Amino acid sequence: MKPKSQTAPSQFNKFLLLWTGQLISAIGGGLTSFGLGVYVFNQTGSAAGMALVTLLAFLPTLVLSVPAGVLADRYDRRLLMMLGDGLSAIGIGYILICMLRDGAALWQICVGVFISSVFSSLLEPAYRATVTDLLTQEEYSKAGGMVSLAGSARYLISPLLAGLLLAVSDIKLLLVLDICTFFFTVLTTALVRRGLAAKAAQTGEGFLESLRGGWRAVTRKRGVIILILVSSVLTCFMGAFQILAEPLLLDFTSSTVLGVVETVCACGMLASSLLLGVRGIKKGYVKTLCLSLFLAGITMAVFGLKENIYLIAAAGFCFFATLPFANNCLDYLVRTNIPGEAQGRAWGLIGFLSQIGYVVAYGAAGLLADGIAAGLQLGVGRGAAAVIIGSGVLLAAVAAILYRVRTVRELERDDAYLHQKT
Repeated sequence: MKPKSQTAPSQFNKFLLLWTGQLISAIGGGLTSFGLGVYVFNQTGSAAGMALVTLLAFLPTLVLSVPAGVLADRYDRRLLMMLGDGLSAIGIGYILICMLRDGAALWQICVGVFISSVFSSLLEPAYRATVTDLLTQEEYSKAGGMVSLAGSARYLISPLLAGLLLAVSDIKLLLVLDICTFFFTVLTTALVRRGLAAKAAQTGEGFLESLRGGWRAVTRKRGVIILILVSSVLTCFMGAFQILAEPLLLDFTSSTVLGVVETVCACGMLASSLLLGVRGIKKGYVKTLCLSLFLAGITMAVFGLKENIYLIAAAGFCFFATLPFANNCLDYLVRTNIPGEAQGRAWGLIGFLSQIGYVVAYGAAGLLADGIAAGLQLGVGRGAAAVIIGSGVLLAAVAAILYRVRTVRELERDDAYLHQKT
């Protein structure tokens, strides 16, 4: 199946409504993530403890993304999004109850984020497939910039807001606000669903056969497979950065300063996401992808060089500014080379394969940072810095190698050919 042509009807206004709900949800999720990170670090003083919570919050979404993708192609995608968003509030509510009683132990936080993640796994494949349902191919790049912008709110708005709220209250307020955002997200998705024909359940094809169809769609082009592998490498280094940036800063500054620095860093993502949302990328996707990944690696390495707030903030700003360009190019190159009827299954598989790197990072980065700190008799912050620097150097090397891969460059040529035919 060819991508939608320029003459296909666009429903960009419905996409904007759906995007607004996801923006609010990202802010709420960022509040909880920031608050739990600070809470666990203050309780344990260990990067490994923070990594464990993040791993258990992420692992169900990864493992269940494949069956969730199959469900997105077999059932009403908007209904799946509503169920995923609404029911994920259960896990956050459990943590809040524990906090209201005697304070939440580490294992209780792990249980709560695990439960929330199980239900959230329904969301991502259905959301990505819905974007394809609503938009024309010419709008994919612009929408990709807006999706990145919504994701940046987790790092742009949430840390600053959470840091200010923690200065006058505690983590319980952050959890309450997060739970409230779930209701708004469900409402916006329901409004979008009212304007679209409900997808009838498809029962003629078996689950495994449907899954195999998604696998064939993903693997029919070697360049797509390579991009998925590169995404997995990127998520590994991103995961290490995500886990270790907070202990790096908390080792020599306060949670309020941490929130301000994270917001300044995320302004880079805001700036580039706004640019992409307005202009998009018209050509040169592979070249832009490789350049943005190379610069991301360099700036990541600079981020860990010194305990200097200004250097860290500047490097973080530049690092986050590169990510929307990389994500936009990855999204476009993959989306335009996969048949539309297999998008849900394909994105479920892609989400699983590309995000395995997060599991590696969440499982190893904290332990590695603690081990380096203990072995070299350094603070945990400098151990975290060493891992971040090494990850940045390796990411820059991967970007340089990727630019030489012919089958990846062919994906852009194949898309140009299809675009001319439509």
